[in-house]
Amino acid sequence: MKLGSIVVIIWLVLGTFAAFQRDYLTGDNTSCAKAGTIAVTILAGPLNYLGANPKVRDCDLPKPSS
Repeated sequence: MKLGSIVVIIWLVLGTFAAFQRDYLTGDNTSCAKAGTIAVTILAGPLNYLGANPKVRDCDLPKPSS
């Protein structure tokens, strides 16, 4: 159980580092697509260093009911 937790933490840290290197975590321009791109980059983890470049281009959120 401890080994699995350590692997998951390292996976997410590598994904966060990849997002930081791609300058996804800087700037004031925040949108749903940018937040989605950050999330999938972090979840891809070390796959980012093997050529994966996940991006979210279109993000449609449901509108609140009136």
